[in-house]
Amino acid sequence: MTSPLRRFAPALLLALAPLTVSAQEAVPGGHFIENWDFDGDGTVTLAEAVEKRGEIFYMFDQNENGLLDASEYDLFDETRAADRAQNADGHKNRRMDVAEGGMTREFTDIDGDGLVSAAEFQDSTSDWFARVDRDADGTITSADFGPGQGRMKGQPKG
Repeated sequence: MTSPLRRFAPALLLALAPLTVSAQEAVPGGHFIENWDFDGDGTVTLAEAVEKRGEIFYMFDQNENGLLDASEYDLFDETRAADRAQNADGHKNRRMDVAEGGMTREFTDIDGDGLVSAAEFQDSTSDWFARVDRDADGTITSADFGPGQGRMKGQPKG
């Protein structure tokens, strides 16, 4: 049986998102860092990313069967889109697109069967992390979202 907290967690995330907007608007990737940096040191490690992605999967696996089916992933997509719109700080951030891309069905459905298992969701974390960690220093910081030279890993030249 699904707990009420799990059923309403996506709505709770959306309700709390506006509280972080004003403080994080000026920091590239600030909303992301705030939500994924568990120890508050201003960096997101691969271990923190694995933990956060596990929490996210659990939150959206409404029927607790270890798979995100089409309707559960649709809810995940809608929640991410609303959160991003709420926290976009008024401009499109290409680097945030890379972070977002690693959460899509296409990226996480490794075997292409239309269902995303907990293992697939977690197994895609390292590749996703490497794409977001633009300077390849082993952590994700606001510098990975801000202005800088060069292209991001996984992005075509041009």
